[in-house]
Amino acid sequence: QVQLVESGGGLVQVGVSLRLSCAASVTIFSVYNMGWYRQAPGKQREFVAIITSGGATTYADAVKGRFTISRENTKNTVNLQLNRLQPEDTAVYSCTCSFSNAYWGQGTQVTVSS
Repeated sequence: QVQLVESGGGLVQVGVSLRLSCAASVTIFSVYNMGWYRQAPGKQREFVAIITSGGATTYADAVKGRFTISRENTKNTVNLQLNRLQPEDTAVYSCTCSFSNAYWGQGTQVTVSS
């Protein structure tokens, strides 16, 4: 059973940075595409970023240039660096891994206060 555990969320002020991490309990982490999604209160879950098994990255327009996704295959971890946070970034951030199936973590809350 694949488990994903996110960490690093919190309550921050506008303009500061956070680093989210997601640890995956998989046998061969390097074959998985890893991604981050977020869901704000009253809204649907939306795509944030993805990093493929080969290291290619894609970002949502709303976060491009502010957020950076990276992976550490030796630690079975995917990270999301969130810079210049804005109130509209407030959401529960969840990581996902996919190969033949997709798996989701429980999420970590990010709240940006103005």
